[in-house]
Amino acid sequence: MSTSRSLTRRRRTVAAIAATLALGVLAACGDDEPGDAAGDPTSQAADPTTDTASPTVQPETSDPATEVPTDAPGPDVIPVYYVGDTPQGDRLFREFTQASGVDKLVAAAAAVTTGDPVDPDYRTLWPTGRFASVEQADDAIVVGLADDTWLTRGRLDRARARLAVQQLVYTLQGTIGERLPVRVELDGQPAGTLLGIPVRDGLKARPQLDVLALVNITEPAEGSVVGKRFTASGRASSFEATHIWQVEDASGKVVLEGSAMAEGWIDKLWPWEVEIDARKLPPGRYTFVARTDDPSNGEGGGPTEDTKRIRIE
Repeated sequence: MSTSRSLTRRRRTVAAIAATLALGVLAACGDDEPGDAAGDPTSQAADPTTDTASPTVQPETSDPATEVPTDAPGPDVIPVYYVGDTPQGDRLFREFTQASGVDKLVAAAAAVTTGDPVDPDYRTLWPTGRFASVEQADDAIVVGLADDTWLTRGRLDRARARLAVQQLVYTLQGTIGERLPVRVELDGQPAGTLLGIPVRDGLKARPQLDVLALVNITEPAEGSVVGKRFTASGRASSFEATHIWQVEDASGKVVLEGSAMAEGWIDKLWPWEVEIDARKLPPGRYTFVARTDDPSNGEGGGPTEDTKRIRIE
């Protein structure tokens, strides 16, 4: 290994540790749906069906003595894919976060491997560890392994190992907004496997309906504060593009419900958005639920759902 490459790897290692500390919660306080080009590795940036708006960030009160200068670059918004339970088994759910002062690919990889989602229903499949380097080349996203630990799948079965690899691929491709293959290296040479999955030819994103949960809430985000009227949004693939939304109180009782239409269905996940009128509800803590329609009445495994705990003011 050359001296220059060793220095690069050491810098990336420090950055990977810093990324874990720099990651912050993306608070959804508006009605913008992040563009699929930024969060969906199987979509084209020029696809007219995509929404290119970015999530809004909750302002934070800061000490004037520690405020960042106004000309400093803002934090990067990163789509991180985590694993959650569905009727189809483990699937990937998307959660947005922020990273400051570190390369966004390094931060994205650190978020996947440290597995610290805001939503308690999400988790990572990755064993303890970190990547030595993560960088974008002209023709690929290149991740460097710190050692040979992740060449084998360890305690993961093959299905979970395959999904863990897709968790990484979707996150890194979504972070740069391009469908570049992910190339894995060890000591500067191509690795043959990652978690026991062959990777010598590069890793590509599998079709959305094979690995993603069939409904995913983008806003409101987990733990966010909303007003009496708020916009809910996300992505889904549900029967006839229709899915159910509900608001549950602290006891689990449904206190509001309705339906929302996505822009499509069948072939992939499509954006959806709906206005929620909660003026009849007293302020307090609630759970917002989005659930796919299930015309089979449970015979097909039941509906997929995503939930977010919120506070209505």
